[in-house]
Amino acid sequence: MEGESLKFFNREVSWLAFNRRVLLQAEYKGHPLLERLRFLSIFTSNQDEFFMKRVGGLKRQIQSQAAIQSIDGMSPREQIKKIHEIVQKDSDKQFQIYQGIRAELESENIHFLIWEELNSAQKKKVKEYFFERVFPVLTPLTVDPSHPFPFISNFSTSLAVKLKMKKRSSYDFVFSRIKIPTHLPWWIQVEFGEKKSFISVTQVLRHNLKELYPGMKVLGSLLFRVTRNAVLSSDDEDTEDLMEHISEALKERKFAEAVRLEVLSGGDPWLIDFLKHELRLQNDDIFEVKPPIDFTSLKPIYNVDRPDLKYNPWRPIVPTRTRNISMFDVLSRGDLLVHHPYESFKFTIEKFIREAANDPKVLAIKITLYRTGDESPIVDALIQAAEKGKQVVCLVELQARFDEKRNIRWAQIMENVGIHVVYGLVGYKTHSKTMIVIRDEEDGNKIYAHIGTGNYHTVTSNFYTDLGLLTTDPGITHDLMYLFNYLTSRAPHKEYQSLLVAPMNMKERFFKLIQDEMNFAKKKKPGRIIAKMNSLEDQEVIEKLYEASKAGVKITLYVRGFCSLVPGIKGISENIEVYSIVGRFLEHSRIYFFGRGKEKMKDGDFYIGSADWMYRNLNNRVEIITPIKHPEHKAILETILEFHLEDKVQAWKLEPSGKYLKPSKWSDVKASGSQSNLQKFYILKHQ
Repeated sequence: MEGESLKFFNREVSWLAFNRRVLLQAEYKGHPLLERLRFLSIFTSNQDEFFMKRVGGLKRQIQSQAAIQSIDGMSPREQIKKIHEIVQKDSDKQFQIYQGIRAELESENIHFLIWEELNSAQKKKVKEYFFERVFPVLTPLTVDPSHPFPFISNFSTSLAVKLKMKKRSSYDFVFSRIKIPTHLPWWIQVEFGEKKSFISVTQVLRHNLKELYPGMKVLGSLLFRVTRNAVLSSDDEDTEDLMEHISEALKERKFAEAVRLEVLSGGDPWLIDFLKHELRLQNDDIFEVKPPIDFTSLKPIYNVDRPDLKYNPWRPIVPTRTRNISMFDVLSRGDLLVHHPYESFKFTIEKFIREAANDPKVLAIKITLYRTGDESPIVDALIQAAEKGKQVVCLVELQARFDEKRNIRWAQIMENVGIHVVYGLVGYKTHSKTMIVIRDEEDGNKIYAHIGTGNYHTVTSNFYTDLGLLTTDPGITHDLMYLFNYLTSRAPHKEYQSLLVAPMNMKERFFKLIQDEMNFAKKKKPGRIIAKMNSLEDQEVIEKLYEASKAGVKITLYVRGFCSLVPGIKGISENIEVYSIVGRFLEHSRIYFFGRGKEKMKDGDFYIGSADWMYRNLNNRVEIITPIKHPEHKAILETILEFHLEDKVQAWKLEPSGKYLKPSKWSDVKASGSQSNLQKFYILKHQ
């Protein structure tokens, strides 16, 4: 392999490969049938966000005429062309899988019908539903010289209609648009009982169009869906009021330019050309898909009461140490490492914050919030603490993409009750997930801390795999005090003793840890690195890993999403293996292991935290990585990594070609992957 560009995979292409692995979960027979249907929806949701963020960003690069090349040497236009080719192919694959699932669902008495398959009684019932529930909220918008093309909102699904006046007209065809109501179920159930049958609302609408256009001739219709850019053109570097800036940016995003048009294949060329012209799109922005045009609409089917076709419910386990005991008493006996969703977030982290809010000895609570839910027990506890007179400081990251509106609302609510709210740092996103609690105890103030890999989000804690350390370690809590002072005062503190903090010392410390493994390998001692993260893209980190590989360090990477590192290049990365684990839970935890020249993993160094090995995490965000020191906690992390190393069901191996190989036991539906093995591990651990 020669040439600099061949040392790196394209970020966008690699991300699409990740989403294809998500798509193929819908094909895997080891997942229950309705869960496989749900993976089709997840694939679509992921791809929607990709177009808003990544394709939107490439479009902005083209508009600015910036000569920006990707890490593998592609221009923005070349990347968009490649993206179109891959996405079109994956869309065809999605429909193929969907057809197979539909056939299997029919054998389970769950049917998808088209209009022609309805009997007369069903047609009558559906028409009654249509005229009672759907027809009154439809708004046909016809374009003519006095009525301009309507605004098409992001991700809205619409029906384009080609019309002609029955009487003579000065122009040949007329375009009209009907938005599919978002508040109504996409699928109408027409049969209940043991047999359950559904028909899509779009099928019903298309067969009743004459009711909306009396006096006009309907010549054709086309279902379409628009995606808009989420990359904002405004720059926050010099803004003085971050709240105002983000609020204005959200308005800008709402009316941003279209970056994708999805149309049902075989549609009327005149309608497609009309939409292309009005939305100012190119051919590479148009994707022909098969029904349903929006797979996220399948939720009513997934919600059918068939528990036998879904995962067995998983209830996160309450750790033995935290049962029927105060969290302060728990931590007085030693630090606690928790692993969600295997172990309960509600009865560990949430419980700790609730107790801190109500404990009269607690003087202050300081926390960073990157993402949280519409209903947040964490925020409720912080409000309660403030109302009890405690000092509460909350950094709310207003720039958390797609959560800006929610975070603004929470920030305003907290400010109104006297919480000291900080709106992040201009120029940096605060992505760290951490909290400190200051408590007045007999021998003076004591600091309790939490550092996690995931957000303080009750809902996602049930299906994101994340780790959290609750600790009173003076080295860690001392560093966190200085970090929070930095976040509120803007006065940077660079000397952190225990923690790896971005953008201050994290990259430098990681490089030293990698270099140490190289030095051990050169001395004929075991050089070993195992790292688990969401994404890997930073070029300098990749080059350092290549250097370590050449020095003889054995490197295993678990990168769930995109990976720009190319493993297995002779003379460059032949000592590096890369895997991606995709399954029931979304792998979100970050774990970093360095062997320190020792034979046994327990003698090496373990770290967890919020940062991936990406340029943005290491340079443009406030991130925290903490060492894990306690032998029991290190043993737990070793067990997690060993389950990953042994996984033959969920771990896809990345080849030098960029292709991911299916796990060797992919076809064995009785085999256990790392996630199911971890469920069993924690059940036994807390019996």
